[in-house]
Amino acid sequence: MSVHSVMRTLRKNKTLRYGVPMLLLIVGGSFGLREFSQIRYDAVKIKAVLRRSVLGQVELIDPELEKKLKMNKISLESEYEKIKDSAFDDWKNIRGPRPWEDPDLLQGRNPEILKTKTT
Repeated sequence: MSVHSVMRTLRKNKTLRYGVPMLLLIVGGSFGLREFSQIRYDAVKIKAVLRRSVLGQVELIDPELEKKLKMNKISLESEYEKIKDSAFDDWKNIRGPRPWEDPDLLQGRNPEILKTKTT
């Protein structure tokens, strides 16, 4: 048998053509779902620990979870400091084009002119 005939036989095999990709999707999806679910459970655990710490009860956190918390030092105050000095005085709200409108006509045009053209 030549390589060409083997490849043709493999392409015609319905198990390899449809079954193997389906199994890969199922197995890969379960691993992906596990990772996304773990994020949810970690968040619930963090909320519970923070709630207990506010009440004065001390509880130890999982070391891996504590490492993740220390790596993510983003807080509301740090985000506020980033945007505090931004100037929003010259900000202008510009509407994007609707699917039936021409984007070239919309940029920098008076909305009154657009109302007359669309009606």
